Amino acid sequence: MTDGRHEGACRVLVGLLEARTGQTISPGRIWRIETALRPVMRNHGIDTLDLLVGALLAAKDKRLVGEVVDALLNNESYFFRDHVAFDALNDEVFEDIRTRGGDGRRTMSIWLAGCSTGQEAYSIAMMLADAPHKWRGWNIRMVATDISGNAIARARAGCYSQFEIQRGLSMTRMVRWFDQTPAGWQVKDELRGRIDFREHSLLGDLPPSGPFDVVLCRNVLLYFAAPVRRDVFARLHDALAPQGVLMLGAGETTMGQTDVLVPSRHYRGFYGRSDDRASAPRHAPRISAGA
Repeated sequence: MTDGRHEGACRVLVGLLEARTGQTISPGRIWRIETALRPVMRNHGIDTLDLLVGALLAAKDKRLVGEVVDALLNNESYFFRDHVAFDALNDEVFEDIRTRGGDGRRTMSIWLAGCSTGQEAYSIAMMLADAPHKWRGWNIRMVATDISGNAIARARAGCYSQFEIQRGLSMTRMVRWFDQTPAGWQVKDELRGRIDFREHSLLGDLPPSGPFDVVLCRNVLLYFAAPVRRDVFARLHDALAPQGVLMLGAGETTMGQTDVLVPSRHYRGFYGRSDDRASAPRHAPRISAGA
């Protein structure tokens, strides 16, 4: 794809992805289109991108459109992606929510938007399950969503290859929460049952029923054009509970992107609703030394 051979076909495929998902492919990543689509083309006996686009335009097989869009999505993920951020989430955000639970409201709701193949959702489930004494008596709801049906199917199955299981996961947690099977490393049912995985579009679908105390939308927004990103931020704002916390990817920010979500006054590297600023803080601001 670096020699300009299928330039027109690439434009069509980029437009298809953006129309269906809101995600864009930057000019510097056009090269990955043919690599990503090669398995789809092989399965359908299609030799070139031009012939693939022809098949898509003919619309004889609607399943092909879904397979192409799914293959072009970037489902890169791994366990505890950015350990410092996950430590802050566990040690500060979750701990403050737990402390406030002393007022009788022992519930916590978490939404992972754009959860890909489930590693980050299982990471959070492991953190909470590793401290049963802290969360005894709590009702914790975790909803994890992604636009990719294939990614959600893999997340629900909770089976990972040797390469995937080693990315970000400690040996202790690997042994405690996974069983080695001929198919791969299988998440134990106890952990898998804690998460509600759903297919969901950040653009076309209403957010899952909330509100949510914590929303994670990590390494997703950077693939959206600015107007689409603003729309998604508005949806995330509406899904957050008052004083709720938003966690983005390391290279993402709300600054200069939206007015409805702002850097948190309480947790470095996290975000909250701008309309919460008028509310009195529920606890003294804390700064993570390592964040």
